[in-house]
Amino acid sequence: MVFLLGQLTQTVNRKNRLAGASVAAVLAWVLGFFHLYTAGFGLLQAMYQRGIHLTLALVLIFLYYPLKRRFKGQWLVNLVPVLLAAFVGLYMLIFASPARLAARSLTGMTTLDLVIGALLILVLLEATRRITGNAMVVVALLFLAYAYFGRNLPSLLAHRGYDIQQIIEQTVFTHEGIYGTPLAVSASFIVLFVLFGAFLEESGGGQFFVDLAYALAGRTRSGPAMTAVVSSALMGTISGSAASNVVTTGTFTIPLMKKVGYPADVAGAIEAVASTGGQVLPPVMGAAAFIMAEMLGISYGQVALAAALPAVLYFVSVGVMVHLGAVKRGLQPLPRQELPVLREVLKNGWYYFIPLILIIYTLVILMYTPTKSALWAIGATVAVSFLSKDGRMTPQKILRAVEKGVKGSLVVAAACATAGIVIGIVTITGLGLRFSNLIVTASGGSLIMALILTAVTCLILGMGLPTSAAYIITVTLGAPALVNLGLQPIAAHMFVLYFASISAITPPVAIAAYAAAGVANSPPMSTGFHATRIGIAAFVVPFMFAYGPAMLLVGSPLQVVQVVFTSLLGVWMLASGVQGWFLFQAGWPERILLLAGALMLIETGSFTDLVGIALAIAVVAWQLLRRKETGGMARKGSAVDAVE
Repeated sequence: MVFLLGQLTQTVNRKNRLAGASVAAVLAWVLGFFHLYTAGFGLLQAMYQRGIHLTLALVLIFLYYPLKRRFKGQWLVNLVPVLLAAFVGLYMLIFASPARLAARSLTGMTTLDLVIGALLILVLLEATRRITGNAMVVVALLFLAYAYFGRNLPSLLAHRGYDIQQIIEQTVFTHEGIYGTPLAVSASFIVLFVLFGAFLEESGGGQFFVDLAYALAGRTRSGPAMTAVVSSALMGTISGSAASNVVTTGTFTIPLMKKVGYPADVAGAIEAVASTGGQVLPPVMGAAAFIMAEMLGISYGQVALAAALPAVLYFVSVGVMVHLGAVKRGLQPLPRQELPVLREVLKNGWYYFIPLILIIYTLVILMYTPTKSALWAIGATVAVSFLSKDGRMTPQKILRAVEKGVKGSLVVAAACATAGIVIGIVTITGLGLRFSNLIVTASGGSLIMALILTAVTCLILGMGLPTSAAYIITVTLGAPALVNLGLQPIAAHMFVLYFASISAITPPVAIAAYAAAGVANSPPMSTGFHATRIGIAAFVVPFMFAYGPAMLLVGSPLQVVQVVFTSLLGVWMLASGVQGWFLFQAGWPERILLLAGALMLIETGSFTDLVGIALAIAVVAWQLLRRKETGGMARKGSAVDAVE
């Protein structure tokens, strides 16, 4: 029997068919339909919903990601963690129910409980290592070590210290650890939206959005680069993952950018920056946004509404960066004959907007839970697919979409469960309060310094981590300090979310940029540095809504209108200052004025806004006067130089 199971695990990476499907595919279908069922008929009691989700996720990770090194008896070695994950998961489901845990609070944990708890931590860390890499595991181990050795640390970080039994109890047998809020969100909201993205892509919606981007942006001066921005924005609404967005849209856009002359690292950087925006673009944001809603105690619809304007600014800035680069050096649009016709694209796929509109309507107007909204959207996707002969969701396609969606959700499940370890340690040791006091002390009570310290912390802790994990860890440590200094909670959380997201394009460990480098066949580090420069506005927008919460739709309509105008002008001036091109090519004096004006527009207030607008007018007048004096001549160059 063991030999038979071992042989079955070796079929995981083969093409799945209804007949003779692999063990992994069958378990993925079980998990996927479990979540679809509970979304429709009601979630189970917390421990069971989260426990089933985590147990099957761990088993699937070991099946989908076995050890790559080949050696004798490999199948048995790969089988061991599968069986361990199943065993500890089932034990927790049976013996860690709320009633049994309540009884154990009186009698104490048994030796077997502690052994199982330790095994669960080890199995979880190994699964996380296989699917996300070493960074998340190292962070979790550091926090576990902090809990154990805390009494020996300097007074600022010291605590009384906890033994192994207390650490296991906190991280495994409470709802403040592995089975806490992050895993709850993964087991209810996130997996449903990942399934929705898989259904939409399998039905042909993904290709429709790529074609639509080409039809809309292909004739602009920036051609393929602008297409990357538009397609990544459209695809980001259904993927919510920077790296997967890069691989999906970059396969088409990066070769086109290279074809017209962009260096490989610049082409990859543009795609990475555009794809990273999918994490913060409604209606389907990244996993961290769902966790944010749960932590703030507000609906996901409120988070999505608050994120709308900053996301628009993000993509406007990236679009301006690549467009000014093309205009600066005279790059021509793609040939019309190589592009799809907009009318034909819309005629053949307009119905793919229906599920997205339904999500917005059910979340914002009907105030459905994200789980219900995603379920309705999945149903709508299946229904509209029958309007297309090639996209009809047959039973085979539905099974393929379920497996693809479940597989895509595994990284979030592992990251959320491991982040629960960090939250458990922060809770038991009081590190959150200590770190908050440290930020307040180090910043001297200055909000701008506290924001900078929090941003740097997020970028450092986010190195190599999934966005959701980076957000959870940093918001637990840094957000309380920002709130104490007067920032509104939603602004503090959104600030952390942005820097957790852009850590994916920030060297030395930039996941999205490195994924793009793989597609572009370019040096990863160079691609990361180009991405940081092209995405410079992403580092500024969070400061804009921190100082102007009206950007998050918090405030009067007049304040919102004012911040929309000034922020759009600000990101345009910022991009122009970085690129060296405003109306025409800008010299360093003009670029300095543009950057100064952009900084003025970051700070809320009528005076700073007027200064920023005055600087913009001054640069316009300067450029028009210079152009008149030179007889309208402009210097030539290449669009490539504009983004290098």
